[in-house]
Amino acid sequence: MKSVSMSRRAALASAAGAAFAAPFIARGVTPVQAAAPQLGPSRPSFNRVQLGGFEVTTLLDAANPIPGPHPIFGQDQTAEAVAALAKENHLPTDKMVIGFTPVLVNTGKELVLFDTGLGGGAGSLPAQIKASGYTPEQVDVVVITHMHPDHIGGLMSNGHPTYANARYVTGQVEYDFWSSPDRLSGPTEGGAKLVQANVVPLAGKMTFIGNEGEVVAGIHGIDAHGHTPGHMAFHIESDGHRLLVWGDVANHFVVSIQRPDWHVRFDMDKEKAAATRKRIFDMAAADSLAVTGYHMPFPSLGYISAKDGGYRWDAASYQFSI
Repeated sequence: MKSVSMSRRAALASAAGAAFAAPFIARGVTPVQAAAPQLGPSRPSFNRVQLGGFEVTTLLDAANPIPGPHPIFGQDQTAEAVAALAKENHLPTDKMVIGFTPVLVNTGKELVLFDTGLGGGAGSLPAQIKASGYTPEQVDVVVITHMHPDHIGGLMSNGHPTYANARYVTGQVEYDFWSSPDRLSGPTEGGAKLVQANVVPLAGKMTFIGNEGEVVAGIHGIDAHGHTPGHMAFHIESDGHRLLVWGDVANHFVVSIQRPDWHVRFDMDKEKAAATRKRIFDMAAADSLAVTGYHMPFPSLGYISAKDGGYRWDAASYQFSI
């Protein structure tokens, strides 16, 4: 066997290391390396699933912490009643996160975008579209479910159309309401001014539809009025697979769904909005229809189940993968 020799420098280093470790070993403590830095919560940007021959990509424009759910949700209820429902569903009682999730559908022939996010630096939709593998210039059709600012804010960028090569589709009732000069005063003033800036300049490239109106082959509109006067949902079908893009039919995955009659601050006609929720929920539950909601927790895909005379949001898992 060869003898093993150790240099004087190595011997000194070994002795120093042993001396450093000795007090820790004596106390039964092992010295550790410095911990890796904490990186903070992750922020997803997109999620893509297959729907028959279509690809559906949900895109997270923003996710903002705000006080709530009460009084935004359950506006006609006591704070205690809403807090009890939140607690029952393992949610904080005084704060929440609201997401903003446009949807991109590739039919194989057209690239169709539903809603355009917050825009103006508050959202990040063009960047998320790019992260998902597309560019804003590739969008063929932009569909507007309704004309609240968080859905039309991204139509324009620096005074120019963000989706320069697209045509546009929205509900006739919704456009007529918001584009009327009568809306430029009173409680609708702020929203109407944004419509004048972002929507009206695009009217020449818009198609205005009603119930059952077609966007492209396989996609048609459904009246879902109440949240706004002409709010619309959209039914998508490919090769027998179906998905409902419901926009703002329900905006909280617990309160709006488990208590559909409770008032929501942003519903312009609260009774009609509640009736629409129940009609859409009944349809989705009866047909086991997959849905995507603009403010549902990302990736904003799920199902509605009937429960105890009410309803429940069931987040999708692997249903689109098999």
